[in-house]
Amino acid sequence: MNKVMVLGVGAMGSAATIRLNDEPSISEIICADHDREALDTIVGKLEKARGIFIEAEDFDSIVKEAQGVDFILNALPLEYTKNVLDAALAVKAHYQDYASAIDLYKVWEESELFDPKSEPELTDPVAMAWWRSVKALYEIYGPKFKEIGKLALFGTGSAPGLICVVSKYAMRYLDECDTIYNFVWEGAIAKRFQPFWWSPITALTDMGDMAVAFENGKLTNTPPFGWPVTRHYSEMPWRVTFKEHCHDEPLQYSFNAKDHFKGCRNAYFKYAGPGMDFSQPLYEAGLLSHEEEEYNGQKIVPFDFILSHLPHAPKYYDEIKSFVDEGMALDSGCMVIEAYGRKDEKDVLVEIHVNAPGFVESFERAGMTAEMYLTGQCGYLFTKLFINGFFNGDTGVIGSDMLNDKQVDQYLEYAKELGITIDTNIKKPWEVMA
Repeated sequence: MNKVMVLGVGAMGSAATIRLNDEPSISEIICADHDREALDTIVGKLEKARGIFIEAEDFDSIVKEAQGVDFILNALPLEYTKNVLDAALAVKAHYQDYASAIDLYKVWEESELFDPKSEPELTDPVAMAWWRSVKALYEIYGPKFKEIGKLALFGTGSAPGLICVVSKYAMRYLDECDTIYNFVWEGAIAKRFQPFWWSPITALTDMGDMAVAFENGKLTNTPPFGWPVTRHYSEMPWRVTFKEHCHDEPLQYSFNAKDHFKGCRNAYFKYAGPGMDFSQPLYEAGLLSHEEEEYNGQKIVPFDFILSHLPHAPKYYDEIKSFVDEGMALDSGCMVIEAYGRKDEKDVLVEIHVNAPGFVESFERAGMTAEMYLTGQCGYLFTKLFINGFFNGDTGVIGSDMLNDKQVDQYLEYAKELGITIDTNIKKPWEVMA
C-alpha cells in the first residue's frame, strides 16, 4: 500500500494524516477537503502530503482525484458516506470510515433483499434508516467489495472503534456473554465555553436523536438522556451518572452478537460529560429540533440557530495551546467496558478500563487535543493494520467489532506505542463500582 487519500482533514482526519506521514510504506497522502485553511495547514508540515480542494457532494471529482490510490480514509460527516463508498468501489481501493452509515437506507429499501417483516421494531424513523443503512453495508456493499478483492472497514475512531476492539477483547474471558455496557465520560473541561471537542454538528445531532439499545436480543429505541446508571471508578474524582446516548455500539453488536460476542443479548452505550450536561436542557426545551418554526415573524430552525452559536472544535496548534495556557478546569475522563456473562459455569464481570493521555499530555505529546489524540489516532491504528498486512485476504465489509483475536491483539500493541493501554479486572457481578 503506497498511496492514501484522506477525505476530511479536520480535527480527526488531520490526526491520522500526521501519523500516516511517518509510515515508511506510504509514498503519498492526498488530503482532500473544502476548507483551504485546513488543507494548507496540514500539507505545509508534511512532506508526503499534497492537498486538493474538493466538495464531497461531487462524486465525479472524488473518483477523478482518487485514481490510483490504494486506500481511502473517510473522515467526512455521515451524509457523504455513500459518495465516498461508491468512489472506493469505482477506483478499486480499500476503504475505512471513522463512522457508520445513515444515508444508505434507500439502497436497502430498493434492493431485492428488502423485507420489512424481518426488521427490528424501531419506533424512530431515523433509527430505522440507520439500521437499514448498516444492513446495506453488510448485505449489498459487502459483496461488491468482495468482488473487487477489497475490504471496507467502518466505525474506526475511539467510540466506535477502540471501544469495540476492547469489547471484543473482553469476550476471551467469557464462555457466554449476557450484557455489555460501554461507558464513556468526557472529563476534559475547559475554563471557557467549549461544550464539544469534536464536530459540533455531529455532537449536537447525536444529542438530539433517539438512542438505541440492544435488549433481550432485540433492538429498541431509548429516550435521549434517559435510563441513568451511576458509576464511581477509580479514575473519577466523583460519582458520575451516565445516560442513554445515540451511538453506534449497541447497533453494531446486535448484528454480531452470535458470531463475535458469545451470544450477547443486551448492549448499551452510556455517556456523560459537559457535552451531555449542556445539551440535555436544550433537548428538553425543544431547541434541538430540526423543524422550522416562526418566531417574531422570522422563520428559524432551532437546531441551526443553536449550532450557529457554538465554537468549533479546536484543531490548530495555537488554538489548542491557548486552552493549555489557560489551564483546564478538569483534565480527566474514562472509557470502561463492563461485560457480564459466565465462565466455567460461574457468573463473571469482565471490567476493562482504557487508559489514555489527557488533554494536557496529548498536547505535550503531539500538539493535539485529547479527543484528536484518541479518536484520530485510534482511527490511524486501524489503517496501520491495513498497511502492515493484518487484513490480508479479508474482503467485503466489516465493523471495528469484527476483528479476529490476532488483529485485536496487534491493535492493542500498536495502541501501547501511543500510551493507550487497558487494565482488565475479573470480578463477581455484584462487585461493580456503582
